[in-house]
Amino acid sequence: MQLALVVGIAVATQKHPSIVGQKLLVVQLKMNDGQAPDGDPQVAVDGVGAGVGQHVIITSDGRSARQLVGHDNTPVRWTVIGIQDV
Repeated sequence: MQLALVVGIAVATQKHPSIVGQKLLVVQLKMNDGQAPDGDPQVAVDGVGAGVGQHVIITSDGRSARQLVGHDNTPVRWTVIGIQDV
């Protein structure tokens, strides 16, 4: 699990069948201090209804991604599993 900041929403006209109908967020991963960015922004499937500007908890757990999208063969890497209380 890792902390991230939602910086935008991704829109795609063509998607893998496993993510059709899923909300895609652009998230900036954060270092342990919760402030400094950790690498480039990533795309994550939203499982909790997060919005731009919110700090979220994301995971790269494949099982979690498969359960969220309901598909055993999905290219999803990151999923949002929680919203951080501030």
